[in-house]
Amino acid sequence: MEKLKHGQAVDIPKYDFKSYKNDVFPARRVNPSDVIILEGILIFHDPRVRDLMSMKIFVDTDFAVMDTKFSSKLLGGKPIADADVRLARRIRRDTVQKGRDINTVLDQYSKFVKPAFDDFILPTKKYADVIIPRGGDNHVAIDLIVQHIRTKLGQHDLCKIYPNLYVIHSTFQIRGMHTLIRDSQTTKHDFVFYADRLIRLVVEHGLGHLPFTEKQVITPTDSVYTGVDFCKRLCGVSVIRSGESMENALRACCKGIKIGKILIHREGDNGQELIYEKLPNDISDRHVLLLDPILGTGNSAVQAISLLIKKGVPESNIIFLNLISAPQGVHVVCKRFPRIKIVTSEIEVGLNEDYRVVPGMGEFGDRYFGTDDDDQPPVPVVPH
Repeated sequence: MEKLKHGQAVDIPKYDFKSYKNDVFPARRVNPSDVIILEGILIFHDPRVRDLMSMKIFVDTDFAVMDTKFSSKLLGGKPIADADVRLARRIRRDTVQKGRDINTVLDQYSKFVKPAFDDFILPTKKYADVIIPRGGDNHVAIDLIVQHIRTKLGQHDLCKIYPNLYVIHSTFQIRGMHTLIRDSQTTKHDFVFYADRLIRLVVEHGLGHLPFTEKQVITPTDSVYTGVDFCKRLCGVSVIRSGESMENALRACCKGIKIGKILIHREGDNGQELIYEKLPNDISDRHVLLLDPILGTGNSAVQAISLLIKKGVPESNIIFLNLISAPQGVHVVCKRFPRIKIVTSEIEVGLNEDYRVVPGMGEFGDRYFGTDDDDQPPVPVVPH
């Protein structure tokens, strides 16, 4: 499994049920794939194997109905319980495929198979993420699993590596806005307008990852509506200065929200120095939305997150919101803080030799706040 997950092909021995050996037939070559299905009755028993799985499914045949023709011979064609299903299937498989007589099958089942199931297989049901009753007859459950896998395949590759990374679903509208704010010829007015629209989408998506509680309200028609109540203990923290561009969108979504500030001065490519911080006194009791539109090397983000944790904010209570993220920065932040969430609108190609995000959008703060030297009008000199 480790080799397959790292893109390496493996040779799997074929087991011969008649000779009880696995070297009778040539090994089967299994090539790596985007989706790997590992099947077996004991796969949840070993925690090392469980840790390799993205989704754990327990197929439960409780009160399943066997093939009518076959079950009518054994059990009168009536609905049969799970233990009976296992026995009936084993009899059919072992007598037809393995050439064993029915007395041997029954003896093995009563002495080994049934006790082993109760002791080693059934207890692992608690480790499953999804339990499918009725096995292959449950088409609704199978469709849900297929849709989940398709969703995962549609995500960016980094999302498959880091489950705490979320890239908002791309549409032509979003691609169009990215095209405009990345264009070096876009005016400041248009840059701010479309950047604000994208920021609002990222903020809304980030708020969706906050905890909610169920709440019932009475509608104007005197009906009961069961909905959810927003998280009350919330605050924003912007990384000065670019992060301040995201504050208006957050205030528009969360009326009266408290917003703290962190200023980190960059000295060289890797040097970081904390200059200023002003945070709510009760920040340790709040969920924090950390605001910074660009995730590049990840050095500033690491320092900002480290400060929040030092102030008592649980790592799992931090959601980092940005517009674009370089893969290098994602690796740095997610490996250092695996329990925070990162929400972004697009993953970049990478960093250039000057540690700038490419394709990027230039110096975001300068373009947003209009302090780009190229856009500034000449300052007249007034003589004394």
